[in-house]
Amino acid sequence: MPALSFAGVLWKGDFETGNTSQWTRQQAVANSRLQVVTDVVRDGRYALKATVKQGDNPINASGNRNELLYLTHETQGKEYYYKWSTLFPSNYPVHDSWQVITQWHQESCCGSPPLEFFVRGDKINLRVGGNTTPVLWQTSIDKGNWHDFVLHVKWSSDKKVGFVELWHNGEHVLPKTYGANQFGKELNYLKMGLYRDNVIKPEGTIFHDGFTMGTTLEDVMPPAPAPVEEPTPTPTPVPDDTNIPAEDPTAETPVAETPVTNTPQLPTTQLPGVGGQTPTPTPVSNNPNGLPDSSDAMAGGCSASGTSGTLPFAGALLMLGAVALRRRRAPARALAPRAKR
Repeated sequence: MPALSFAGVLWKGDFETGNTSQWTRQQAVANSRLQVVTDVVRDGRYALKATVKQGDNPINASGNRNELLYLTHETQGKEYYYKWSTLFPSNYPVHDSWQVITQWHQESCCGSPPLEFFVRGDKINLRVGGNTTPVLWQTSIDKGNWHDFVLHVKWSSDKKVGFVELWHNGEHVLPKTYGANQFGKELNYLKMGLYRDNVIKPEGTIFHDGFTMGTTLEDVMPPAPAPVEEPTPTPTPVPDDTNIPAEDPTAETPVAETPVTNTPQLPTTQLPGVGGQTPTPTPVSNNPNGLPDSSDAMAGGCSASGTSGTLPFAGALLMLGAVALRRRRAPARALAPRAKR
């Protein structure tokens, strides 16, 4: 048996050696029933896979089993802390009869152990003092998820001295509860694996990992996860007025251009060409008398189109018409009788 120290971690059975050499011996029908594996692990690189089939009875005793043993030799008045993890796979057989997963057994060969974790149905149970005592704590087997146990025990056959205390998945689920956890002067030793009633037919498999024995809670209790610091948000930059260029007071504000619309044009009349040249079109006047407006006459007079002869000819016609009109009115005034005075 490896020597136990007097303080701190006393022993590890966490399978990190890659085999079962940390343990004292095994009770198994074959090495394949107690395998150290790497595919289902809680801590480190290795864990134990314990398998039991109906009929597995390596020590010719009651029930079927495949278990590891470690001779811890707990004695009267000793106080220790134990830590380990257990997982029930999704195909674990649920049965109404008992299935022991971890126990501290007395030195004698027979009878229920003074401290045991066992499964009945789909519940894990903790019991102290043998099968005639009540269950102290219970929880679901929760298939597919690891159970982390931390057990504090003071060993004694005196029910007023011995006690147990339990943490499960980091929660303090059972405060110190007093009771006899040893039978007389018999020493206890640890057994871990799977031990069950032989009436259970389906093959059963269970995983164990990380077993540690220490003298203080700090030796075995996993440290609390460090708080995750939220990242400090990056401040939004404030615009610096000094970097904004000043407006140039001489700068001109651009003026939007007014779109040019297509204004409908008035119809024009053509005068007969003079001297083989095409006359400049004259806009139709809005004057009801048919005479050109004064503004139209001014516009025509200032034309720089280079057309000659057309405007003098039109002016001559107008002058002849005016002379003829005067001659017609003159005789009328001569013939009119004078008014009587």
